[in-house]
Amino acid sequence: MLFIYGPLILALISAIPTTVFAKRVVENWEVTYVTSNRGLDQPPKRGVGVNHKFPLPVVHATKGDTLVLNIFNSLNETTTMHSHGLFQRNTTYYDGAAMTTECSITPGTSFSYEIPLEQAGTYWIHGHSHSQNFDGLRTPLIIHDPKDPYKSDGEYVVAVEDWWPVTFNTTLAALLDVTGQSNPFAQPPNLLVNGHPEAPRFDFIPGQTYRIRLVSMMSLPLWEFAIDGHELEIIEVDGVNTKPKKVNVVRLAPAQRVSVLVKAKESCDSNYSYHVTMFGNFLPPIPGVFPSRVDGLVAYSSDAPLAETVGEIPSEPFDEMSIESLHGPIMKADRGLYFNATSGFLPDGTNWESFNLVTYRDPDVPSVFTALTDFINLNPISYGPQTNAHVLQLNEVIEMLFWSATQLSHPLHLHGHVFQIVEKGFINDTMGALTTRVAKDKFPLQRDTVLVNSGEYVVVRFKADNPGVWLMHCHFDWHMALGLNMVFVEAPKEMMDVIKVPQSVIDQCKRQGIETKGNVVGNMAYDYDGAPNLPHLLHDAPAVLASAA
Repeated sequence: MLFIYGPLILALISAIPTTVFAKRVVENWEVTYVTSNRGLDQPPKRGVGVNHKFPLPVVHATKGDTLVLNIFNSLNETTTMHSHGLFQRNTTYYDGAAMTTECSITPGTSFSYEIPLEQAGTYWIHGHSHSQNFDGLRTPLIIHDPKDPYKSDGEYVVAVEDWWPVTFNTTLAALLDVTGQSNPFAQPPNLLVNGHPEAPRFDFIPGQTYRIRLVSMMSLPLWEFAIDGHELEIIEVDGVNTKPKKVNVVRLAPAQRVSVLVKAKESCDSNYSYHVTMFGNFLPPIPGVFPSRVDGLVAYSSDAPLAETVGEIPSEPFDEMSIESLHGPIMKADRGLYFNATSGFLPDGTNWESFNLVTYRDPDVPSVFTALTDFINLNPISYGPQTNAHVLQLNEVIEMLFWSATQLSHPLHLHGHVFQIVEKGFINDTMGALTTRVAKDKFPLQRDTVLVNSGEYVVVRFKADNPGVWLMHCHFDWHMALGLNMVFVEAPKEMMDVIKVPQSVIDQCKRQGIETKGNVVGNMAYDYDGAPNLPHLLHDAPAVLASAA
């Protein structure tokens, strides 16, 4: 087999019988500032990379290994690393969600994540503090399965990211400007494939089958992948194997991943183009700038001509309701929760994102430590009013209705789980004529990030079988920074038996003077004085804006 990510080549000779032993996959990363234009026609900006370089190294491992991320923070702010899509069973404290599952890594200090890899599939690792993902701290994580039901002769990774000409803090200031004079879209993003402006070449041998792992490391735009003259057969979504589904194009939202099998032609008569197209309804078309497209080469022979792209490049939504996971009948819900992903105003006129008009703020004590504090851990208010915490019982099946009536879509991600997608529809379709539901005899698609389009709703279900504290948030980096987050505290009674927080995690908190027990503010009783506490968001702009106008 051949695994390629840009310049990275890893040859595996699968014909030789081998015994697979679990190993420690060790990555030594110094998180640093990197000033670069990433090879684009734009001025360089300061981003966040690893070991003074872009792109970050791709991480390959095998199911059963232990992933060790040794992090040294050379930034002037805190950092954390989130291994997106991993369940972190019994290791919730390594999930990387700052002030939810741990304290951040302070400047000038080191920290090690040691994560048993019990899953296989396509994942990614990214910064989860100060929106460092937006500024480049992100890379694919590929966990191979020696017993994968889908075999291929070679493999390619296509990791796509947006690179903005300005830093995240610059765009955030524009979003919070109440004067209306700032435009966060004034300098739209550029497109990078595997960390570069040019797409890598795929070398195909006639008659062979190739697996292509698509990884969306976007902070805001959507993107699509298609190959001229070739079908794509979906076999994996967000780390979960699916029943095969043939399509002409795959669309991904931020944080989503899809694996496809591609059967090569039987002859070397022609080479072909593949297309990576970045787009989004958040920005009006700018000719030659946005949407943008990068074309790559599928090469059968250096002597063969390039086949012409016939007609329009295919484009269509990802039809989650027509794809089944390999395993998992539809679960019966024990109770339901409603989450309106919406925005609103604080009295000062700033516009924030929220679930149910509660905009998120970090607690003073990481929620994992509150969950491990006896007597107070069953009461949601112990976690603070702005954490929007929900306490779940072990093994109950939760149905969530996601509702989006705002202008922008929301790719909603649940840490520590995948959920079944059981229903989709339009919020104004009062008769249900356009609603689609999973049939009772089908296996619903399972994934960890679902796109809720503007004007639509999605119903998902998951089983609370992973004791821990898990963040749920929008994976548009802007929306996450603006408060579209909430917390599930899952089986706190059982957590006290199975979650043993390492001393290294506690030491990170001590360095910052952060308590490691008690409620949202570190008290052992129902005393929340000093907790982050904001009013519910206003639907309409307050009078302060009207008078300013």
